[in-house]
Amino acid sequence: MSLITRREFMAVAGGLLAGTALGQGSETSPITRPIPSTGERLPAVGLGTASVFDRDDEPTRRAAAEVIQTLVGAGGRLIDTASSYGDSEIVVGNVVAGAGLRDKIFIATKLEQPDAGELKRSLTRLRSSKVDLLQLHNVRDPSQSLAQFKAWKAQGLCRYIGITSTFHGDFGAIASVLEREKPDFVQIDYSLDDREAEKRILPLAATVKAGVLTALPFGRGRLFRTTHGKEIPDWAQAFAGSWAQFFLKYLLADERVTAVIPGTSNAVHMADNLGAMRGRLPDADQRKRMVAFIDSL
Repeated sequence: MSLITRREFMAVAGGLLAGTALGQGSETSPITRPIPSTGERLPAVGLGTASVFDRDDEPTRRAAAEVIQTLVGAGGRLIDTASSYGDSEIVVGNVVAGAGLRDKIFIATKLEQPDAGELKRSLTRLRSSKVDLLQLHNVRDPSQSLAQFKAWKAQGLCRYIGITSTFHGDFGAIASVLEREKPDFVQIDYSLDDREAEKRILPLAATVKAGVLTALPFGRGRLFRTTHGKEIPDWAQAFAGSWAQFFLKYLLADERVTAVIPGTSNAVHMADNLGAMRGRLPDADQRKRMVAFIDSL
């Protein structure tokens, strides 16, 4: 991904923190987006944990601590995990609780089914009495009810509820549940080289006032492989300082996207990703140019 060194990372992170502390305008203040159902603002770049924090061992815990401290230090809040991501909930829970960061983190997790035992297990692993966002993972049934999730929300076990899918074949089911149940969030697979969600999910999410989290914003690594060895185009360098920022800012330039959640276990990459929520975003014409550029490779 990014080729910046740790020394450069520390300089970048220090600059971001200094800018935030000084309150310098839009060029240094992180981009935040309102959660449609409440208006609460959420920093626009978060952290995904699938396949990166799935082992509860010393190297993973150390990497997670560095990444999460980087996230918080640069103004981020959102961490997305799941009951099915190996030991990810354990790692996140221990790092967040151990560093006293719970009040600074927006924790989103996912259950495979509306099961009280699974929820209790997740809360125990996360070392928290509640989560900020509780999502039903990989919704496939168009008649899926969210009644249990709504009951848990009413009980104060979560602040928001949502549904997820990263499979285009399930987008029809996602759309049906989204329209009928009107959850607070929907999480879908969306990247510069995979724009199906723009047509099928984002318009409906806006209609029902659901926040949108974009999983796999680097297209499962395809975008980095496609651009490997290539320079960022001159016309994009005014808003993107790296390929990661180029890819993430394409998504964030759509106001319907609440937050992007790229996964990483590398603090340098986390700092680079967080750069996407600072500075200006591409306009509509530049977004079209970004699509044409990637499609041509």
